[in-house]
Amino acid sequence: MPKNRLKIGVFGCGAIGSAICNAIDEGTIDADLIAICDRDPEIEHLADSLASHPATMNISRMARSVDIVVETASQQAVRTIAPIVLSAGCDLMIMSVGALSDAELFDQLKDLARRNDCRIYVPSGAVAGIDGIRSAAIGRIDSVVLTTTKPPAGFAGAPYIEEHGIDLSSLREATVLFKGTAADAVQAFPANVNVAGTLSLAGIGYDATVVRVIADPEATRNMHEIKVTGEFGALTVRVENVPSPENPKTSYIAMLSAIATLKKLTEPVWVGT
Repeated sequence: MPKNRLKIGVFGCGAIGSAICNAIDEGTIDADLIAICDRDPEIEHLADSLASHPATMNISRMARSVDIVVETASQQAVRTIAPIVLSAGCDLMIMSVGALSDAELFDQLKDLARRNDCRIYVPSGAVAGIDGIRSAAIGRIDSVVLTTTKPPAGFAGAPYIEEHGIDLSSLREATVLFKGTAADAVQAFPANVNVAGTLSLAGIGYDATVVRVIADPEATRNMHEIKVTGEFGALTVRVENVPSPENPKTSYIAMLSAIATLKKLTEPVWVGT
């Protein structure tokens, strides 16, 4: 990690990306926002609204200009930009962690990070307990089950919903939309269950992690319940997250997790596994 102030670039300036930019601008993260990048023309308005007036750059230039690039765009963006960033010897923080269910891609990125002396960071996102699961994984974990429950509107536009012609507005009670592996879940709901990807990396992998997705018209929060068993004992974590006002598919705490991860990189004391 650089001895001077951390220089950050943000790729993807939607709800999470904008929140990170503002956190740096306001001093919550003791670092410098150097550059931002997004296909949306609104990026210029974001740049103008920030006191730091970050430059708008393409990803190749950004990777050469900063210490860490923060991806907050999409799984496809990870596939496109991650090799460029890591090949430049620049650290990368990934929010669209579902992309790493592609084992070939993940192996490629890990190899690039090793060869170019840089790191890949994956925040905890919208769940808690990642530190405990990472610790448990040093021993034997027998099962990991994630149940995600959100208001129906939170699943609008998901590939699984579109492919199966599910009318979310017609749901009158809690309905299980999906049950399967994390590998399948992150493809079926790429904007909703990135937490499944994070759990998979911390625990027993995408193919062994079980995910249940529930739409509940009575729900007012995005809920994630994690149950883990193994030789360490058992762990149960339930979080009830307030949806982001800007994007109901994203939990507010996911934004805070991204900010906390960057803040941790600038501090002399790290707490947690």
